[in-house]
Amino acid sequence: MSAVVEFAPVCGVLAGAVNAVGTVPYVRDTLRGTTRPHRGSWLIWGLLAAIACWSQRADGASWSLVMVASSALVVALVWVLSISRGEGGVGASEVLLMGLAGGGVAGWALSSRPVVATTCVVAADMIGFALTVPKAWRDPDSETLSTYAFAAVAGALAVAAVAAPDPALLLYPAYFCLANAGVSLLIHRRRTALGTNRRVRASGDSCVLTRQNGACVQAAAASAARVTGQRPSW
Repeated sequence: MSAVVEFAPVCGVLAGAVNAVGTVPYVRDTLRGTTRPHRGSWLIWGLLAAIACWSQRADGASWSLVMVASSALVVALVWVLSISRGEGGVGASEVLLMGLAGGGVAGWALSSRPVVATTCVVAADMIGFALTVPKAWRDPDSETLSTYAFAAVAGALAVAAVAAPDPALLLYPAYFCLANAGVSLLIHRRRTALGTNRRVRASGDSCVLTRQNGACVQAAAASAARVTGQRPSW
């Protein structure tokens, strides 16, 4: 048990560092305009990361807080950027989902049981993913895959940073790892599928152009043959 306790600070610091480093490409791509963060998602994630930090601190978390605290800071930065460089957050369905997320926050505030409170945070956080997943499915290039992959690794390290097997402390980092890993896989598979479709369409267009060009060459040869009185060579 002492070895686990000694290992926890290392994992906690690594989780925070990996999470912060992983957000750098997202901020870069947002500034370039290639990534367009969903405003509603990042607003929910920012508020919930701050709440999770407060909740886990109250539950006695120590080094596992490094990941949650760093997440709150970097998510707040992305949300600020999303105001002018993002998309979404104003549709009726999006407003409804954000309202449900608010209900999760209220559940956290009213519950006196740590596990229940953290579960409410996780449920609300899932709504943030529910807002982003359709956009990632429709346009996977509008998201930065590496950021979600780094976040998944950070969540796994945060799980290792929990010195005692307490469900209230393990729930959020475990969910954080799995949810981000799922989005990473979604983006990768959608990019692969859409890339294959683009290559097939490009190949088909090339074949059409080749046939058209071949027909033009044959027509030109036939025209020249009529002028010279010679038969075409094909």
